[in-house]
Amino acid sequence: MAPITTPRFAEKRELILDGAARLFNQRGIKAGTLAEVAASVGLATNSLTYYHRRKEDLVAACLMRSIAAVNQVVAQADLAPSLADRVSGFVDGFIAQLAAIARGQAPELIHFADMRALPEPQAAPVFAAYTDMFRGVRQLLRDDPDGGRPEVAPERIARNARAHLLLNLVVWSRAWLGRYEPDDYAGAARRLTDLLLHGLAAPGQTWPAPDDPLLQALAADAVVSAAGSGDALRDAYLRAATRLVNQRGVGGASVEDIAATLALTKGSFYHHHDTKEALIADCFARTFGLIRAVQAAAQATPGNGWQRLLRATVPLVRLQLSAQGPLLRITAWHALPEAMRWRAFGTMNRLAERVAALVVDGMVDGSVRVLDPGIAAQQVSGLVNALAEIEAWVPGITDRNVSDLLARPLLLGLLAPASPGGA
Repeated sequence: MAPITTPRFAEKRELILDGAARLFNQRGIKAGTLAEVAASVGLATNSLTYYHRRKEDLVAACLMRSIAAVNQVVAQADLAPSLADRVSGFVDGFIAQLAAIARGQAPELIHFADMRALPEPQAAPVFAAYTDMFRGVRQLLRDDPDGGRPEVAPERIARNARAHLLLNLVVWSRAWLGRYEPDDYAGAARRLTDLLLHGLAAPGQTWPAPDDPLLQALAADAVVSAAGSGDALRDAYLRAATRLVNQRGVGGASVEDIAATLALTKGSFYHHHDTKEALIADCFARTFGLIRAVQAAAQATPGNGWQRLLRATVPLVRLQLSAQGPLLRITAWHALPEAMRWRAFGTMNRLAERVAALVVDGMVDGSVRVLDPGIAAQQVSGLVNALAEIEAWVPGITDRNVSDLLARPLLLGLLAPASPGGA
């Protein structure tokens, strides 16, 4: 029988969801337990099961509450008359929620990072709700005005890609807003909106052709440089594990599944890695190695700041869908033990500082607009994270058009015309 809902019951349920979201954000969905959630809100475990019988039910309830919070912001933003105002409203509303959470004035929202690890039957309604949320964000990017004409396939693909990018970059703000005081979140939101709408390029800068030989060479050289003298089997293992984690989340990618993709035994896994956490750490090391190699090569090329920024970004986007990809979703760090998580977080921020330096170089030579280099660099990190699920949200995307569909709106802005060859 379903429990009788009373004001006291509803209040306690919200307290549980708040405590659970905080715990799962800190410990990861897989590691956090019902007993820990119960203890965090002063309940016995059997009392908590009166509200949520299984941990999966509690995780699903937390995710549905986060989706509802985003939907509330999207619905308010959708009332604005122009695309620019709708994007601004979405960014301002979401970051205002985060400011309220930081001040203790609103309940914690669970991250979407490991949502794909949720099993059935809980997964189906959560994914349906998330898909509806994505459609709402996509609607914010409608043309002004569209004249009522039907959307053709290339336009639909391009808008799907931009919606996926917008949603991921706005949600990604949770990874870097902790550098600011809550009172300064609104200013960060304005600078983020400016970047999203107008990109980084100063007037007169151009976008590279899809077959630009230098960008192709940088991607190929990065693979060679990052691989070093490592063995091919280990690299194949890491690529297979990365792909499964991106598709299913850390909790949903089992050791057996990873080994099976390479027709190997479970024992061969433990020959290379003592634990799955160690494997994820090595997947991070491989991804960071690729990013580091692309950045180093880009920094060594001639040209202005904008050109070198392109060379530090576009090859990574193309690598994601190539035979040498993919890159690991950065938010997979939520499932790592705390010490490993902070090492991955620290490495990501150091690599972001390299991007910030390229942005500053571009502002100095006039090829990049005057903007916040720290937030701009974090957007490139958010782009890498968004790549992990791009195939699920943008059917038809390939290694040849992914940079036009995803990197172009990031670097030139959502208001820039779509590439005629992007879809």
